[in-house]
Amino acid sequence: MSYDIIGDVHGEADALEALLQKMGYRLRSGSWQHPGRQAVFVGDFIDRGPGQLRTLELVRNMMDGGHASAVMGNHEFNAIGYFSAHPSDSDGYLRPRSSKNFKQHKAFLEEVDEDSSVHDEWVNWFYDLPLWLDLGELRIVHACWDPATIADTESILGGNKLNREMIAGAFQKGGKNTFGIDGSIPSGGGPLFHNIEVLLKGIEVDLPEGASFGDKDGTLRSSTRTRWWKSPPVTFRDGAFLPKDVKGLKIDMPMPASVIPGHDGGSPVFIGHYWMKGVPVVQAPRVACVDYSVAKGGPLVAYRWDGESDLANSNFIAAR
Repeated sequence: MSYDIIGDVHGEADALEALLQKMGYRLRSGSWQHPGRQAVFVGDFIDRGPGQLRTLELVRNMMDGGHASAVMGNHEFNAIGYFSAHPSDSDGYLRPRSSKNFKQHKAFLEEVDEDSSVHDEWVNWFYDLPLWLDLGELRIVHACWDPATIADTESILGGNKLNREMIAGAFQKGGKNTFGIDGSIPSGGGPLFHNIEVLLKGIEVDLPEGASFGDKDGTLRSSTRTRWWKSPPVTFRDGAFLPKDVKGLKIDMPMPASVIPGHDGGSPVFIGHYWMKGVPVVQAPRVACVDYSVAKGGPLVAYRWDGESDLANSNFIAAR
């Protein structure tokens, strides 16, 4: 089987249709399909863009017709929490309905009509999205493929999907979720919460004491996402997502090896999530990110995989 792995769509339905058409998919019997290929989506279908329901309906129709598969993104996970009542707080939700969270989720909520039957329908569909897919010759996860985390999550859930009985535990923070600067394990929170954070949001590490930077939304950060696919040893310059002006950090300081697991040497892994920019390139010989910031003016990107173990930059394709 040949696959087209498609990046984070974020409600940019026009870009998705343009990309599918560019790759030779055609709309037949209500579903986009290709005579010899199958699409795989890396999650984050919702929030930000103007075509939330169009995107969801297109993807669901492709999946129902057997022409696509998909994994859950952190935005679908967050949507479940935003909709789900907190078990011990009669006025609360698993993801607080704060002004910040509403702003991030606004485009989706406006289209589904918050707390409506349509809202309920799509949240139920999000539960059907697996947290990862292992297709044998290739693997797909939204943010980080870590075999130990996947094995532990599978033992907790009994598979690769969330369920309503355990959903509260997936939001049970209780403490921080970043690894210490010395590589120490995060404290507090339940194991399922920590595992979901790794799979859907990536591995984060604390910066040295006193170091900080402002992120893309203007929030002051004292921790950072890591390029987990790098092979240790790596420095903060090579192994972290950081702007140029980080106060209080020596950029060539080594990162703790425990937060950079690297690729395990098996089948290629495809991810989204990381808001890449520029010309699409592979992150490692067997790791490719297909998120190139379509919701911030970048292209929607896919990788056309035809069985190769080592990935090639020439296999990326993009559309707007």
